[in-house]
Amino acid sequence: MNYNFIIRDNPWKIRFFFCIMGIMYISKLASDTGANILQELEKRRVELVAKGVDIINLSVGTPDRPPAEHVMQAVQKAAGEPKNYKYTLIEPPALIDAVQRWYKSRYGVDISADEMLSIYGTQEGFTHIFHALCDPGDLVITGTPAYPIFSFGPLMTGARVYYTPLLPENKFLIDFDSIPQEIARKARVIVVCYPSNPLGAVADMAFYERLVAFAKKYDIAVIHDNAYSELVHDGEPGGSFLAAPGAKDVGIEFNSLSKSYNLTGLRISFALGSARIIGAFKKLRSNFDYGLSSLDHIAAISALTGPQDVVEGNREAYRQRRDVFCAALRGNGWEVPMTPASMFTWFPVPVKGLTSDHFCIDLLEKTGVICVPGSSFGEGGEGWVRFALTQDKTRLEEAAARIGGYLRHYS
Repeated sequence: MNYNFIIRDNPWKIRFFFCIMGIMYISKLASDTGANILQELEKRRVELVAKGVDIINLSVGTPDRPPAEHVMQAVQKAAGEPKNYKYTLIEPPALIDAVQRWYKSRYGVDISADEMLSIYGTQEGFTHIFHALCDPGDLVITGTPAYPIFSFGPLMTGARVYYTPLLPENKFLIDFDSIPQEIARKARVIVVCYPSNPLGAVADMAFYERLVAFAKKYDIAVIHDNAYSELVHDGEPGGSFLAAPGAKDVGIEFNSLSKSYNLTGLRISFALGSARIIGAFKKLRSNFDYGLSSLDHIAAISALTGPQDVVEGNREAYRQRRDVFCAALRGNGWEVPMTPASMFTWFPVPVKGLTSDHFCIDLLEKTGVICVPGSSFGEGGEGWVRFALTQDKTRLEEAAARIGGYLRHYS
């Protein structure tokens, strides 16, 4: 039985009710949180595979390409040394130097030791950063559609979230002028992500300069997710928010090795920027975080300081896959836009009258192709779907052919 209706009542009455009923109390956050759609799709995938269905999984953004050989060799060697199984507590000097050199050479940004912190992946960083910046009831601005942790992270602290729409007519960029002044004045934090997941949108330096000006005007901290700067398909290479003048006065960005270097399972990411924010985050984390493992440190140092062929290879592979997939879908009757960056494509639902959830589930059942409904990225994602470019070109063409056959039933 669902007793969630009681949670709106006085908290002491809530606990008394559960006590006399002999029911363990579950928090409002946990009670109100639904299951992630990816888990539901995966459960159905397993069921269909057991029946012999050939599944083309274009849902989760896990790279299918291997890490660089020199990184795997470095980790394998380090794994044989007992000293690498102890707590690390802080970043070793070699890691700090590697990150500093990489940021300088890649973005032209100087990073001091007190302006960086290693974390267990960007998702984990977003889970905890708001505890350093927000109190219950504070307001956080984020876009919609957006990656779910951008809003779930603040909600875990008891903060409130204001969702500003990211619209195709604005190239999915935040329109700062559309954010009401009363919202901007109350906001503690604004979350930004470019190149973005799921949208694949790209921001230029002029946008970041407007972001810094907006943050300074309203005294708002900026958190920028920069996971996909190495996967820009067209035009100029991806940049960094921190390259904008004054950026480190107002915010930080997360940068990850997961997609750039195919190291998703090692969970290596960095928070970089404002020394004040990084300092607060470090102090907070010292109460629950004993640092990445030495194996993670060695993998990161090897990736950042070694040959960069794997990054260039990833960028070219995803660009080719995007081109092949989009061309194949168009050839099968779906006029899709060209997503400019990331390892994803973002398309409008092609069948009128179907929600994104309905379309994705129906497509899986009838074709064996899995994509993610836009609604899982917030209200602003309804009417759209995301495909991950995590299969080779032949499988992507096969997926497009199946989708074409599916769409012909609706034409």
